[in-house]
Amino acid sequence: MTAQSLITCPRCGTAKLETMPTDACWFFYECSGCGMPLRPKPGECCVFCSYGTVPCPPIQQTRGIRSPTQLRGFPGKSRKDVYLPLPRRAGRG
Repeated sequence: MTAQSLITCPRCGTAKLETMPTDACWFFYECSGCGMPLRPKPGECCVFCSYGTVPCPPIQQTRGIRSPTQLRGFPGKSRKDVYLPLPRRAGRG
Protein backbone atom coordinates (compact mmCIF):
# COMPACT_ATOMS: atom_id res chain seq x y z
CA MET A 1 0.00 0.00 0.00
CA THR A 2 1.20 3.50 -0.82
CA ALA A 3 0.96 5.90 2.12
CA GLN A 4 1.63 9.22 0.36
CA SER A 5 -0.18 11.11 -2.36
CA LEU A 6 0.61 14.33 -4.18
CA ILE A 7 -2.46 16.58 -3.98
CA THR A 8 -2.62 19.20 -6.74
CA CYS A 9 -4.84 22.27 -6.54
CA PRO A 10 -6.99 22.66 -9.66
CA ARG A 11 -6.97 26.46 -9.32
CA CYS A 12 -3.32 27.40 -8.85
CA GLY A 13 -1.47 24.13 -9.53
CA THR A 14 0.25 23.98 -6.13
CA ALA A 15 1.17 20.38 -5.38
CA LYS A 16 1.92 19.08 -1.90
CA LEU A 17 2.94 15.59 -0.81
CA GLU A 18 0.68 14.45 2.02
CA THR A 19 0.74 11.34 4.18
CA MET A 20 -2.65 9.66 4.12
CA PRO A 21 -4.32 8.27 7.22
CA THR A 22 -4.67 4.49 6.95
CA ASP A 23 -8.09 4.25 8.56
CA ALA A 24 -9.98 7.32 7.35
CA CYS A 25 -10.63 9.66 4.44
CA TRP A 26 -10.01 13.41 4.24
CA PHE A 27 -13.16 15.25 3.23
CA PHE A 28 -11.70 18.75 3.43
CA TYR A 29 -8.34 20.14 2.36
CA GLU A 30 -7.16 23.74 1.98
CA CYS A 31 -4.61 24.52 -0.72
CA SER A 32 -1.42 25.91 0.80
CA GLY A 33 -0.90 28.05 -2.31
CA CYS A 34 -4.17 29.90 -2.85
CA GLY A 35 -6.34 28.82 0.07
CA MET A 36 -8.97 27.17 -2.11
CA PRO A 37 -11.01 24.64 -0.12
CA LEU A 38 -10.94 21.26 -1.84
CA ARG A 39 -13.72 18.76 -1.31
CA PRO A 40 -14.26 15.35 -2.91
CA LYS A 41 -15.84 15.33 -6.35
CA PRO A 42 -19.26 13.70 -6.65
CA GLY A 43 -18.92 9.93 -6.50
CA GLU A 44 -15.46 10.00 -4.88
CA CYS A 45 -14.80 9.41 -1.21
CA CYS A 46 -12.09 11.94 -0.38
CA VAL A 47 -9.68 14.63 -1.61
CA PHE A 48 -6.94 12.03 -2.26
CA CYS A 49 -9.19 10.16 -4.70
CA SER A 50 -10.27 13.44 -6.35
CA TYR A 51 -7.03 15.46 -6.50
CA GLY A 52 -4.20 13.11 -5.54
CA THR A 53 -1.84 10.90 -7.49
CA VAL A 54 -2.72 7.91 -5.30
CA PRO A 55 -6.16 6.90 -3.99
CA CYS A 56 -6.72 6.73 -0.23
CA PRO A 57 -5.75 3.55 1.69
CA PRO A 58 -9.35 2.29 2.09
CA ILE A 59 -9.80 2.44 -1.72
CA GLN A 60 -6.36 0.88 -2.27
CA GLN A 61 -7.46 -2.02 -0.04
CA THR A 62 -10.78 -2.35 -1.86
CA ARG A 63 -8.99 -2.48 -5.23
CA GLY A 64 -6.23 -4.76 -3.95
CA ILE A 65 -3.46 -2.24 -4.68
CA ARG A 66 -0.21 -3.18 -2.95
CA SER A 67 2.41 -1.17 -4.83
CA PRO A 68 2.72 2.04 -6.89
CA THR A 69 3.14 -0.01 -10.10
CA GLN A 70 -0.44 -1.23 -9.69
CA LEU A 71 -1.74 2.35 -9.88
CA ARG A 72 -1.55 2.60 -13.67
CA GLY A 73 -4.87 3.76 -14.98
CA PHE A 74 -5.95 5.39 -11.71
CA PRO A 75 -8.20 8.27 -12.78
CA GLY A 76 -6.39 10.81 -10.59
CA LYS A 77 -3.25 10.58 -12.73
CA SER A 78 -4.67 12.14 -15.88
CA ARG A 79 -7.51 14.48 -15.01
CA LYS A 80 -8.57 16.91 -17.69
CA ASP A 81 -11.55 18.38 -15.88
CA VAL A 82 -12.25 22.09 -16.16
CA TYR A 83 -12.28 24.06 -12.93
CA LEU A 84 -13.57 27.56 -12.48
CA PRO A 85 -11.99 29.69 -9.76
CA LEU A 86 -14.13 30.50 -6.75
CA PRO A 87 -14.77 34.18 -6.05
CA ARG A 88 -12.39 35.67 -3.50
CA ARG A 89 -13.83 36.67 -0.17
CA ALA A 90 -13.36 40.21 1.08
CA GLY A 91 -10.39 40.56 3.40
CA ARG A 92 -8.40 37.69 1.90
CA GLY A 93 -5.22 38.64 0.20
